[in-house]
Amino acid sequence: MLTEDGKHLYVSYDEYHSLIEKLAIKIHQSNWEFDTILCLARGGMRPGDILSRILNKPLAIMSTSSYRSNAGTQQGHLDIARFITTPQGEIAGRVLLVDDLADSGHTLNQVIKLLKTNYAPITELRSAVIWTKGVSTFTPDFSVEYLPTNPWIHQPFESYDSMSPDQLVEKWKI
Repeated sequence: MLTEDGKHLYVSYDEYHSLIEKLAIKIHQSNWEFDTILCLARGGMRPGDILSRILNKPLAIMSTSSYRSNAGTQQGHLDIARFITTPQGEIAGRVLLVDDLADSGHTLNQVIKLLKTNYAPITELRSAVIWTKGVSTFTPDFSVEYLPTNPWIHQPFESYDSMSPDQLVEKWKI
C-alpha cells in the first residue's frame, strides 16, 4: 500500500509473494533460456529462491551489503563478496541476476561491472527485480513495478532488522 504522500510503500507477505510470481511470469514469457539464477544477498535471496523453484533453475548467491545503518534504512559503502556460492562449481553460461529492487542503481551497476570483468565464463547476463525506482541509474531487463515517486519500501520481513533474541523470548514467553 502506497501512502498518500508517495514516500512510503508498505508491502504485505501476500503482496510480496504475488509480485515475485508476476516476475516469474515475465521471465517465463520472455522465452529467454538461461542456466543459473544469481541472487544478491540479502534482498535478492527471497525472490531468487522462489524464482529458482518456479523456473527450475539452480540458485547461486553473491553477498552484497550497503544498507546497514539505522536498522537497514541508510545506505553506506557497498561491499561485494569475493566469491559466488553455486552448486555447480563455477558460475557460467547465461545468468539471471536477481535482486529485490533497483533503488539508486549503484549496487546492480557495480555487481554487473564486476561480473563482466571477473567472470569470463558468464556468456550472457540479464537482471530481474521486483521494483524499479524512478531515481535508479540502472534499468533491469525484468521488473514488475516502476515507482516514479521513489518511496521507501517497507518489506514484510524488515521487522526482524530491529528485533533481538530477547524480544523474541518475551514475545513467545519461552
